Amino acid sequence: MRPPRRPRPPTSPESGAEVRLRLDIAYDGTDFAGWAVQNGQRTVAGVLDETLATVFRTPVRLFAAGRTDTGVHATGQVAHVDVPTGALRHAYSRTRRDGEPEFLALTRRLARFLPVDVRVLRVQRAAPDFDARFSALRRHYAYRLSTAPYGVTPQLARYVTAWPRPLDVDAMTEASRNLLGLNDFAAFCRHREGATTIRDLQRLDWEREGDLVTAHVSADAFCWSMVRSLVGAVLAVGEHRRSATWCADLLHATRRSSDFTAAPARGLTLVGVDYPPDDQLGARSVITRDLRTR
Repeated sequence: MRPPRRPRPPTSPESGAEVRLRLDIAYDGTDFAGWAVQNGQRTVAGVLDETLATVFRTPVRLFAAGRTDTGVHATGQVAHVDVPTGALRHAYSRTRRDGEPEFLALTRRLARFLPVDVRVLRVQRAAPDFDARFSALRRHYAYRLSTAPYGVTPQLARYVTAWPRPLDVDAMTEASRNLLGLNDFAAFCRHREGATTIRDLQRLDWEREGDLVTAHVSADAFCWSMVRSLVGAVLAVGEHRRSATWCADLLHATRRSSDFTAAPARGLTLVGVDYPPDDQLGARSVITRDLRTR
């Protein structure tokens, strides 16, 4: 994997050089090698960068709130892109309808160019200081499993993980409570040189609806493979292979634990990203960029 790319500082709309746009994005991650651009791989950012460059007739680069892994989906991804002011006219000059909002025509035009497994749901002019990654307060994920004896219905098979063994959701809920708060999640993260593994896990709870079991996971940020690792560890408790307190003990580890397996990617979806009010975006970016210590 490439190291994270540091986004350029926000450009004020008044500067006239570039306009920063916010894009709300959904995708089926099944046939993508994750979000981040990789040589020789089909990635979400690669497809979007290429499509935006076609529409604006100039190279551009997207920066996302979260760099999802191979096979992970999104219904609430957020990204920003800086577009030369003069290139904006190419986006909708021939397709904008009378009285239509400025960027609705761009949304419709992108729908014509993009493949069916990625959609730009909305485009809007970003507020000053908006940065999709560094301005974010928290990210929200959902992980879905089916314990049905037949597995998963074909209509949901790309988005729900079939789980062949019974799960004790009450035990999983108890174990999850022990993981909440500001902790070092090194046991749950794939190692990345120089990156901190300290995160504020704000939500990890479970609900069952018939055979469908869903985990709701929220944190200020997630490190590499953290969500799937959290789910995988708690599933070991749900199968009664581990105790509820075992998960809490993992927080003392300093490296990725080999005592459990990360849950499969297909069940994971990025469902939303929260941002502060516009007048607090810059301050939030400063806080996020600081290297966190416990």
